Amino acid sequence: MKNKGNLGKSTEAIHAGETVSKQTTGTLDNPSGKTGIPLLPPIYQNSTFSFQTADECASAFIDEESGYVYTRWGNPTQEALERKLAALEAGEAALATASGMGAISTALLTALVDGGHVVAMDNLYSATYNLLNDELCRMGVETTFVDATDTNNVANAIRPDTRVLYLESPTNPLLKLIDLSACADIAKMHGITSIIDNTFATPCSQQPITLGIDVVLHSMTKYLSGNGAVIAGAIVGNKEFIERAQKVTLRNFGAAISPFNAWLTLLGIPTLPLRFTRHCENALEIASFLETHPAVAWVRYPGLVSHPQHNLAKKQMDGYGGMITIELEGGSAAGEQLVNHLQLCTLAVSLGDVRTLVCHPASTTHSHVPKDVRQKTGITDGLVRFSIGLEDKEDIIADLQQALDKLPA
Repeated sequence: MKNKGNLGKSTEAIHAGETVSKQTTGTLDNPSGKTGIPLLPPIYQNSTFSFQTADECASAFIDEESGYVYTRWGNPTQEALERKLAALEAGEAALATASGMGAISTALLTALVDGGHVVAMDNLYSATYNLLNDELCRMGVETTFVDATDTNNVANAIRPDTRVLYLESPTNPLLKLIDLSACADIAKMHGITSIIDNTFATPCSQQPITLGIDVVLHSMTKYLSGNGAVIAGAIVGNKEFIERAQKVTLRNFGAAISPFNAWLTLLGIPTLPLRFTRHCENALEIASFLETHPAVAWVRYPGLVSHPQHNLAKKQMDGYGGMITIELEGGSAAGEQLVNHLQLCTLAVSLGDVRTLVCHPASTTHSHVPKDVRQKTGITDGLVRFSIGLEDKEDIIADLQQALDKLPA
């Protein structure tokens, strides 16, 4: 590892996790002896690794630090990505996974070694909610969902058998914020593992581990890769947790990232700070525009003074992200008409892309969450979520203007 000291975000995104070598590192061996080090990490697109002798192979199974065995167990391309992720999130170690949900399920199964109870934010990504409420419940894990914007609710929900505090901030799709330091203190007081999905914020906006959170998750499908071509996830935490997640949970449940997706993500991360700055700049101006349009009932964006937790956003975030949520005056019908009238913005359910994406959570991302649960947490039928892209903001605003102007008064 290069010892580069306290570097800026862009420098770190480009250089963090790189290995220093005077030898050619393009292959695991270099029989030709030719000089020249690959500027980009190579793709080791293979499922397994060979050995010269039986003793060498046996040693790799006993001492995994001595060699690679099988890509589900570890791969040089994957490890290059993991070193960079750990540095970006100020963690001791990281584990790349096959998807964001692969990261979430692997982290939860690792933390819930003896079952137990979970306290979770009540406004979560729908697949996370379903995992906690349905799948883990079938395995005997009980989850209490609370409005974690009030930390008293978190403290009051903890039981003797609580093992995990699970959070998002900003939340999906309502963009609520959690006081991460306060929640981390509560978790530490009770000896439970705090976990946060940091996908919306990215390490460019906040590093939860520096605020006391134990484990950070990402869907690298989104901002970290930034190209809309990858499905991948990440877990960052202390070495003990990551080693258990890798050698036990991931190895047995199989959510291993492909070397190609790891490599594509490695290509995306160096531009993350630059992209994220543009996402934030565009989103703030577009959110300000949306607040002025009569067809919009309200706008949620952490960078707006009107956001209920704007002061918390200023305290714990460095940049407010590219996500905007609005409520339309015309409800569900207006939401459907809006997305049908858009010409530049793209109807798609992902986020963090270079393109501006729009979705209607009640009928798409959160359609499998029971309607009463959705409405209780504020996900109404008139809610529309925008992932603001990198286009010229004037063009995004013009598209939104023409689409909103077509809605019934």
